[in-house]
Amino acid sequence: MGIELYALDGCPYCEKVHDALSEAGVDYETQWVGALHSDRNEVKRVSGQRGVPVLVDGDRGVTMSESENILRYVDQTLA
Repeated sequence: MGIELYALDGCPYCEKVHDALSEAGVDYETQWVGALHSDRNEVKRVSGQRGVPVLVDGDRGVTMSESENILRYVDQTLA
């Protein structure tokens, strides 16, 4: 299943997570979402809310939002 990152192009919080995943050498797939919250049904389906970034670690059964939480997870678990 792997790692999926739900992100919005130009979002600084999403960029921080993207950079952390890349620097840690983590293979992941980015799911780009629309700018309008009403267009983020997939994000809501996986995380229960429409904000980004959202990280889904299918191998560990973890879904999380909030960039600081994701950065900590990348550093402590995926790096």
